[in-house]
Amino acid sequence: MSHDPTLDPSLTSWVDTANESANRAATDFPIQNLPYGRMRRAGSGEPWRIGVAIGDKALDLRLAFDVPAWSEDLRAPLRELADGDLNAFMARPASERRAVRQRLSDGLRTGSVHQAALTPCIVAQAGIELDVPCRVGDYTDFYTGIHHATTVGKLFRPDAPLMPNYKWVPIGYHGRASSIGVSGQRFHRPKGQTKAADAAEPSFGPSRRMDYELELGIFIGTPNELGSPVPMAEAESHVFGLALFNDWSARDIQSWEYQPLGPFLSKNFASTVSPWIVTMEALAPFRRPFERPAGDPQPLPYLDSPANRASGAIDIQLEVWLQTQAMRDAKLPPHRLSRSNFLDAYWTMAQLVAHHTVNGCNLQSGDLLGTGTLSGPTAAGAASLLELTQGGKQALSLPNGETRTFLEDGDTIILRGFCEQPGARRIGFGECAGTLLSSR
Repeated sequence: MSHDPTLDPSLTSWVDTANESANRAATDFPIQNLPYGRMRRAGSGEPWRIGVAIGDKALDLRLAFDVPAWSEDLRAPLRELADGDLNAFMARPASERRAVRQRLSDGLRTGSVHQAALTPCIVAQAGIELDVPCRVGDYTDFYTGIHHATTVGKLFRPDAPLMPNYKWVPIGYHGRASSIGVSGQRFHRPKGQTKAADAAEPSFGPSRRMDYELELGIFIGTPNELGSPVPMAEAESHVFGLALFNDWSARDIQSWEYQPLGPFLSKNFASTVSPWIVTMEALAPFRRPFERPAGDPQPLPYLDSPANRASGAIDIQLEVWLQTQAMRDAKLPPHRLSRSNFLDAYWTMAQLVAHHTVNGCNLQSGDLLGTGTLSGPTAAGAASLLELTQGGKQALSLPNGETRTFLEDGDTIILRGFCEQPGARRIGFGECAGTLLSSR
């Protein structure tokens, strides 16, 4: 951590000094974070531009572009950010991205000579609207949560919950990028074919088993050429950063359609991503060794590297919260359903990138890799209702007297994530919220 001055835990910011929002211990966005998002002033109709979250404010990089605080070599990447083109910036070499991060840190820290010039470029997050942070050309969803896979597998295959390939191959499927929305997304209950176990034929109608899935979204930065696999030693250099991700699921549609080719209409109606991408640089203090449980097979050589074993895992605490319509009407706060950690994933980011490209597949800047449902080893860490209610067999009791087996119309699911450890500033991901509406 000491080699990167932007991570110095003693750094503070001049932003919103009176309220100390950027310097509070509990803020998601201290100066050590500096995540990127696509923003504009709410209701303005202005062109989208890239901003950097700092406390409960954001630095508008379209406004900041004209501030004489930037060296000439940073003008080109800053122009991309000012123009709202995060994809172009993500595709730049990591050294250039780090140089921009360092300059942003220099400009926003307490005592910066650029404070007066940058102050007019600071906007309140409460007064902006946010979009999906970059253009997502392709989206692949993986299945790295072994505790989720085991619990769900037991519902259908009690004696052999995991498929024979699970501990050898990072399982994934190609999802739908066009229906990915940003936090605050509201979508209608999907319709499709379902088949009850005791029915002779399937029926058509609204899903009655709507669910969420707590995931992380991995955003690709540097692309690879078609036909050029990315080796493990280089895999993480192709990752720009992470965001929270909710892969909404219609379980009854899924159970009828998923064989033999996997999820389709049960998944492609909506997915929700948090608006701020936390960069790999900001996550550096929270890296951990990656190791398989005793007795499990070791990864094949193309999925293994010394660096991955030494620090391939990341300590990210994850939470799911539910607020029902009745809670909102009564002005009750959301209720936390579960808490888990990215450390429990069975595969690392580097392994996902290496496996995705080993056949020559070309990942592009802005491509999104979902981790799959990140459940923990106990019931308190179950990251979907399918697990929490044992497939709908055990209703979940809420503090206001309501119960849930699956989501009801008007329910809002909120995902939260953060990293914290002694000797480092806590950083967070903001919220990833989505609301289920009635079917059309």
